Amino acid sequence: MRRAPAGLLACLDLAAAPAALSEPEPPLGLDPRPAWLVSRMQDGPLEEQLDACLGQPIRRTLFSIGHRGAPLMFPEHTAESNIAAAAQGAGILECDVTFTKELERVRRQAQNDLHTTTNILATPLAATCIKPFTPAAGETPASAECRTSEITLAGFLTLEPKMDDRNPKAATVGDSMRSTNSWRTDLYRHGTTLLTHARSIELFRSLGARFTPELKAPAVEMPFEGFTRQDYAQKLVDEDKAAGVPPEDVFLQSFQLEDMLYWIEAEPAFGARAVHLDSSCEEIEGWSPLDPATWKPSMAELKGMGVNIVAPPLRVLVTLKDGRIVPSPYARAAKDAGLDIITWTLERSGPLHTGGGWYVQSIRDVTDHDGIHYELLHVLAQDLGVRGVFSDWPVTVSFYASCMDLD
Repeated sequence: MRRAPAGLLACLDLAAAPAALSEPEPPLGLDPRPAWLVSRMQDGPLEEQLDACLGQPIRRTLFSIGHRGAPLMFPEHTAESNIAAAAQGAGILECDVTFTKELERVRRQAQNDLHTTTNILATPLAATCIKPFTPAAGETPASAECRTSEITLAGFLTLEPKMDDRNPKAATVGDSMRSTNSWRTDLYRHGTTLLTHARSIELFRSLGARFTPELKAPAVEMPFEGFTRQDYAQKLVDEDKAAGVPPEDVFLQSFQLEDMLYWIEAEPAFGARAVHLDSSCEEIEGWSPLDPATWKPSMAELKGMGVNIVAPPLRVLVTLKDGRIVPSPYARAAKDAGLDIITWTLERSGPLHTGGGWYVQSIRDVTDHDGIHYELLHVLAQDLGVRGVFSDWPVTVSFYASCMDLD
């Protein structure tokens, strides 16, 4: 049996002494996806420019952000997913953070997603799920809910990651485990490694990447066992400090404005670079990226509070004019207010030739071929000057940024 490359083993040996994590530079490997996407583009200057860059080296860039690693093909928030993202040129790696029963910080997209991202339903820990697996019945879909806050760190680390998905028609636990969307893959699922927040910091540093940890909204009522929301926000910073990570390498994230204001006040060196994930479009009835009257708070108000970076979903930043992708009024207002912009998430919701799903619904009328990925990126980068783009397959963004000589 062939052994894994020594560099990969060093990255995965998270219990090793710090010397074993001495910043190996992951090779930026070849990947066919950029060439495939360029081949789907309509003829024109952008297609010609990108085509001329095919075969040239892809470099590390802060414009390319690994969203939970590289979860188009690897289970999210695993060591292997992040190693793949770094090898694809992502200069920043995301780590969503929640907590276990004893308040240990671990990597999960949500505190209550273990039933969709791990094999917990097929283990004895299924007994800890606050909603046990219930099979589909008629029009009622299968359901379950399993939380990190119901299990210990030791229990969490016994679980096996899987691709994040659910089968609403599942009649058995086995059916629920066989749920990966057809345009993703289970090829790299087995043997992948779950991470604590502290160990993800070690891994990211070994890969030479910067950090964007997101404080996830708890599924439990806070305070939890005396642990307050501010305690939770502070612990995220404390672990970075304890590891010696400088503030300039960290982009804290939260959907909750209260977290942002806490960091700005209590940890100004970190708070100045914190990223406000704007979910107002989901929370306010009648909200529209085209109508400034619906934005609460306004861009100017956010800037006045000390927020410097705003991060809405892709669909909020772009609209169509005469059949062309253009920046939305929301995007223009953010820039006019002096806010930097990061956005999410490219290649998250399926092939664009079938519409592309939620993330690009504001330009759905033109999402009839997958080359639109690069037309969209070009508008975001050149017309709007966004600071970075989250992607589920970072090489797509890294290739564009390398070709356009973006930082």
